[in-house]
Amino acid sequence: MSFEITVDGRPLPVEPGQTIAAVLLTGGMPAWRRTRVGDAPRGLFCGIGVCFDCLVMVNGRRSVRACVIEARPGDVVSTDMGTGSGAGDR
Repeated sequence: MSFEITVDGRPLPVEPGQTIAAVLLTGGMPAWRRTRVGDAPRGLFCGIGVCFDCLVMVNGRRSVRACVIEARPGDVVSTDMGTGSGAGDR
């Protein structure tokens, strides 16, 4: 049964098993972070948690790789993190 998460204050539909990156892409968000150098847009790149291009904040936890974390009912995602990299899981 589908559910919703909130991304930057906007509800997005989720199918069970979708990663947060998949939710963002299907919600019309191909990029959700910018690089330190050049301010280039970034979103899903490798899709396996290696490159750190898809970082978001999930439920207050910074630097979560959206491509490897499954969306859960009620998740609150923020893409307004500025730039940077780092590992983080919840």
